[in-house]
Amino acid sequence: MSRSKRKTPILPNCKAASEKAEKQKANRKLRRIVREKLAVSDEELPQKKEISDSWNWGKDGKSYRTDLSKKEKTK
Repeated sequence: MSRSKRKTPILPNCKAASEKAEKQKANRKLRRIVREKLAVSDEELPQKKEISDSWNWGKDGKSYRTDLSKKEKTK
């Protein structure tokens, strides 16, 4: 893979490499709330979108970049 090259220059808009930690927190929070509601036998179970807001996470989407340096293309 030493000669691999990024074929499409689509990169995240910030320095956050991944959203893994935010996704883990959101799913843990959702599972905890669902367990509590099932214990009380509540009919309404929340959705993930109701629990956490993905707009507050580290990455802010991706964008097409044409001004990449040679170093950024080979990452």
